[in-house]
Amino acid sequence: MPHLDVYGNDHSPWVQAVLLGLFERRIPHTLTMTPPWSLFRRSGVMMPAASIDGGPWRLESAEILREVGYESISHEDMRLIRRAWQGVLHRPDSAAQFWWRFSLCREPHPSLPRRLRNQFLRSFTTLYFYLLIRFMVLTGNRRDPDDFAEQFLVWEQKLAANAGFFLGGAEPNTLDMLLFGILQCHSSIPVPPIYALQSDPRLARTRAWIAAMQERFAGYEHLYSGVYFEPHAPPPAPASALEQTAFWLGTLFMLVCFPITIPLVAFLAMRVQR
Repeated sequence: MPHLDVYGNDHSPWVQAVLLGLFERRIPHTLTMTPPWSLFRRSGVMMPAASIDGGPWRLESAEILREVGYESISHEDMRLIRRAWQGVLHRPDSAAQFWWRFSLCREPHPSLPRRLRNQFLRSFTTLYFYLLIRFMVLTGNRRDPDDFAEQFLVWEQKLAANAGFFLGGAEPNTLDMLLFGILQCHSSIPVPPIYALQSDPRLARTRAWIAAMQERFAGYEHLYSGVYFEPHAPPPAPASALEQTAFWLGTLFMLVCFPITIPLVAFLAMRVQR
């Protein structure tokens, strides 16, 4: 069985999709929330990235899932998955909540000095994503739909056409991992689609799918949706007070060094757009 080194923050829907897929197949892996230097030089803070058995780093969640045995999905299905991500640009509506929620993320490395170092450095990726989303909002890229539930109606129809509880039928497939990953992103910092999913009468099968996925992934340590959907489960265990302190010290350092960090954020953002 392969072993994967995975880089990414579990607030990302695409990182979540990979971690869910690995959990489902019981594939051994290690997770770091700061990119190794060789990866940072190549692709900045883009996530997820995975190295299989020490091989080259691979990007894109669907591609990583395919490499560990999941089926490919069509471009149309990927378009619909990305459409279900609407609402993510509301994550920084409250700067205090955005930073507080990220401060709770736990670095899983077994070495305390390494965890503290990674927490300190992780503040840069938090700054990067905060500024990137705020820039997209300020430049008019946030176009909210009239009804956030509508982006999930296509999945309601797909679930109605299936014999099983999942988009994959009797067992979850790549689409289940990607869509459930988006739900974890929406739940890590609650955004408007959460409330549509909780209450819209047209999404009854989708709520049943969420319940089935949460039952199947009981014990999954990155589950955020259990706070909002049945069967309820506690949120992921937070970082220790010492690790949170390292994160906040890193945040202060990144802000003090803004003549360097802000241009670096802009440079990395332009690389992603290219």
